[in-house]
Amino acid sequence: LVPSISLHRRGAQLQVIIIGSRGVGKTSLMERFTDDTFCEACKSTVGVDFKIKTVELRGKKIRLQIWDTAGQERFNSITSAYYRSAKGIILVYDITKKETFDDLPKWMKMIDKYASEDAELLLVGNKLDCEVDREITRQQGEKFAQQITGMRFCEASAKDNFNVDEIFLKLVDDILKKMPLDVIRNELSNSILSLQPEPEIPPELPPPRPHVRCC
Repeated sequence: LVPSISLHRRGAQLQVIIIGSRGVGKTSLMERFTDDTFCEACKSTVGVDFKIKTVELRGKKIRLQIWDTAGQERFNSITSAYYRSAKGIILVYDITKKETFDDLPKWMKMIDKYASEDAELLLVGNKLDCEVDREITRQQGEKFAQQITGMRFCEASAKDNFNVDEIFLKLVDDILKKMPLDVIRNELSNSILSLQPEPEIPPELPPPRPHVRCC
């Protein structure tokens, strides 16, 4: 186990993981939010990448550790190791590619198997800037999200920077709302916090979740 480190006068640290099929724009959403940049020809993520961004909510600074995972199945054994520690999970599909929407049940099985029961879930239909090529209606996205207890839904465009900040900030706000008051007081105080450093390798693969949350 990697020993924890103490950081003085820092806000809470929350981990968010972005999952979904290859090419749906997971990296683009992360980089638009963290760096306000967009790459037309991003290379596919190999394994897992991450970025850090500090946001301010409710008058407190929240340090977000955002994990961008590969969409290819051959990386599932690596990326699944990051689900357990995630307080929030963003599941992304491409509104112009029906196959990425059809893959959503597969990703929900990964969530049910590896993620924490109390992780906040957000479904995102990305590439709203390609409305003319849309294959999945907003209603279809909403209907899928409604079948999952507690899952929110929105559409976004990393290219046009539409709804990107809202995705992450709303997810963090939902996480904070769900935390017990005593935990919020402790984690969001200015006292010394014990925070895990950014891991360089995946943690040990967690056991399957005992209870299934599925559609």
